[in-house]
Amino acid sequence: MAGKSERQRRQARERYRRQQQQRAVRQRQVRKRWVAGLSAVVAAGLIAGLLVIFLPGGSGKSASASASKSPTASHSASAAAAAEPAHHCSYAATTPVAKKVSFPPTAPDYTASYQATLNTNQGKITFDLLNSKATCTVNSFIHLAEAGYFDHTQCHRMLTSGIYVLQCGDPYATSTAHLTCSSTSKVGTGTPGYEFASENLTGAKYPAGTVAMANGSATSNGSQFFIVFQDSTSGLAATYPPFATVSSGLDIVQNVAKDGYSCQYPQADGGGGAPKKKVIIDSVTIKRT
Repeated sequence: MAGKSERQRRQARERYRRQQQQRAVRQRQVRKRWVAGLSAVVAAGLIAGLLVIFLPGGSGKSASASASKSPTASHSASAAAAAEPAHHCSYAATTPVAKKVSFPPTAPDYTASYQATLNTNQGKITFDLLNSKATCTVNSFIHLAEAGYFDHTQCHRMLTSGIYVLQCGDPYATSTAHLTCSSTSKVGTGTPGYEFASENLTGAKYPAGTVAMANGSATSNGSQFFIVFQDSTSGLAATYPPFATVSSGLDIVQNVAKDGYSCQYPQADGGGGAPKKKVIIDSVTIKRT
């Protein structure tokens, strides 16, 4: 029996790892298509400009498009882990952008203590944020919460075998969306337009009540996170940055899990499914404690 349980945990861990890697692959595919499309637009614009200049009767003038503001050097720097509590944070641009939002500040308030409350249709779920251990992750989460990034989104994935988590934080999963668990859906690939490095992984464990970032690599943390509703330490590799612990409302997630899935994601995408009982995040409240 012990051998069978270990195999199930190992299989669950591998499925979740594949799901996160698949998410990263789909993000890269979307990014490549976006870059290709942008290149075509730029080429078309260049041709149009040349035609204005060189066609007979051309005025030699063309309207110039205003350049979009580029991120600052510190924002566009490669994501890199920092000693905790971090005094400086780096966030690197990425796609696809599920909901447009600015970059977080690069100078976090690393001495503060914070509490976050997910105001959901199922009730309030409150986190104590681990600002002294995952400063840049907390800095990002607070920034997204205060920008309304999580508002009117639904938690789109739940795993209930070997790994016991509810995953949230992708605005592609709108509050009114009917989740189909299709491998071609954008749901599960959304980012806030930036990514950052993992932190707080030394000795990381995932007991019930842990809140951690979902990612596909050590530098691809963005907005998606998961809530552990049953001990998953043996099922999850220590690659997902823990940044909070649930102080109240964990029973809400556990009750949602009891109802199971409305659809199931392909095993190749990591398995799990969309919760049958929808969890819609109406807003996220941040309180300084």
